[in-house]
Amino acid sequence: MPVNGAVAPRALLGRLRRHRRAAFVVAVALLLLQMAVAMVSTAVEQTPTIDEPVYVGTATVYVQRHDLRYNPEHPPLGKLVIGIGLLFAHPHLDPAFKGDQTELGRHVLYESGNDPWRVMLWARLPVIVLTLLFGLVALAFARELSGRRGALVALALYTFSPDVIAHGSLATLDVPASGFLLTSVWLVWRARRRPFLYLPLSAVALGATVATKMSMLPAVPLVLLLAVVSVWHAGTTGGDTAPGSDPRAKARLLGRAAAAAAGMAVVAVAVVWVTYLAVDPRLRWTAPADLPAVHGLRALLVDHLPVPRPYRDGMRVQFGFENATWQGFLFGRLYQGSLWYYLPAALLVKTPLGMMALWTAGSLTLLAVRRLRPAAPYLLVPPALLLASAMTGSRDLGVRYALFMPVFLAVAAGCAVVPRGRRPERAGADRLRLPGWAGITRRPGPGWPGPVTAALVLFVGVSSLLTYPYYLPYSNEAFGGPGKTYLRLHDSNVDWGQDLGRLADRLKGHYPHEKVWLVYKGAGVPSAYGIDATDPRTVPAARVHGLLVVSDTAIDKADARLKALLAPSGRVEEIGHSITVFRRP
Repeated sequence: MPVNGAVAPRALLGRLRRHRRAAFVVAVALLLLQMAVAMVSTAVEQTPTIDEPVYVGTATVYVQRHDLRYNPEHPPLGKLVIGIGLLFAHPHLDPAFKGDQTELGRHVLYESGNDPWRVMLWARLPVIVLTLLFGLVALAFARELSGRRGALVALALYTFSPDVIAHGSLATLDVPASGFLLTSVWLVWRARRRPFLYLPLSAVALGATVATKMSMLPAVPLVLLLAVVSVWHAGTTGGDTAPGSDPRAKARLLGRAAAAAAGMAVVAVAVVWVTYLAVDPRLRWTAPADLPAVHGLRALLVDHLPVPRPYRDGMRVQFGFENATWQGFLFGRLYQGSLWYYLPAALLVKTPLGMMALWTAGSLTLLAVRRLRPAAPYLLVPPALLLASAMTGSRDLGVRYALFMPVFLAVAAGCAVVPRGRRPERAGADRLRLPGWAGITRRPGPGWPGPVTAALVLFVGVSSLLTYPYYLPYSNEAFGGPGKTYLRLHDSNVDWGQDLGRLADRLKGHYPHEKVWLVYKGAGVPSAYGIDATDPRTVPAARVHGLLVVSDTAIDKADARLKALLAPSGRVEEIGHSITVFRRP
């Protein structure tokens, strides 16, 4: 029997809350499911990209020989993740093999009796799983800041991001490194309430970040500084234990914060050591004979960083890459060297338009809304710092060098639904206040009008789904879509060698008995997929007639010889938006 008239409304409200929670769980599951389907089906269809055979070959050596000699320019953790899948693939490796890392990848995939399709799928699956788990991190981070609706916006942008899907379905290191960093920053943010629980976990994630890619090293001092901020916040809002205006208490608190950050640094370094010892407990290492010389501040950093010798020598290799002159391609211009604005321009081309709008709205909300402003340094400064660092690099080879942008800014975009002047929704507190229903709080309305936010998320989803399964060459509608990407960008932005298998199927089905002339840029071996082709650059131009197949990156970087071959040729069709089929008279 109801005691008063408020019981029935409260029971109704309880049912509404349960329905909302169930709807939230279903929405999360559907978003992750579509991303999983997109990544797995893409991984099944794509042949190895340029970098993958090196990582797969190195991971095979890690698992079978426990040897650190290959691919020292990248730390072991990402390749150990890839190696988890190879434990199930059981690739054969000739014990007598002695080649370099490029030859190693070719040997494992094409020269040892292994099925390259099977090996690559098993190598990619652990990265796919990790990518999905990082989606849950983005969801949890956004929910703490902007409630369930903001969390769904963040997860939708993460799971629909063409760049995250494209690289999350490959056996490469970019998504794992960005995801580990997001996890570390999220845990540092949570340390504002319970520092001694979350800072050690954040340190482990930070160590995993730099044990995956060295390009993440600039974020380490920033994360440690954020740890100091979190400990200070926890200490100054601790009720009776807060230091108040006592200078000595504040000094002690600052000392504890600095000690906590130092402890994090020790744990992160320990994680790096563990990853190397996991490969070879004896840490056997012989420096490569052609190790680049490093001078100045770089030498000071390399010589004094408390990490294993192979890591420091790998840094020397990376600095050697940075000292080289690379060829770039942007908006139809082929150039030598690098352009400082290359990455922002490439992101402008390859980011969905609705996603950029929500990134902007969420970032402005973080800065404008007082209660969210403390989160701005955690969400906006790390990607800004890493982007600035990447913009100084010498390799204009793709937005994968800035993959942390869609990862971090998806969380920031969730804040676009948070209104000004109201407390953000908290997990478990999304209750309504109706007339006469005392004690029941109210869910905040969206900062942007709900339909606008929903329309932008829908726009992103449609744009992403329409590019399926060609996520790697994606570009947004303002730049003509994936079929036009090669006109503006090259390399891993559009053509990374991923469509050799699709080309083989097309040639077999539509051009079964024609002579094929092929200029292929990639790490795959055409003959392994049944392609019998000749490089037209190896014979006189007068002999080249019929089917001329050229990777789009080769078109972008064509020399005079290739341009002469293409000039009289007619375009026939595109394969995966990365390889063009011509017919030469």
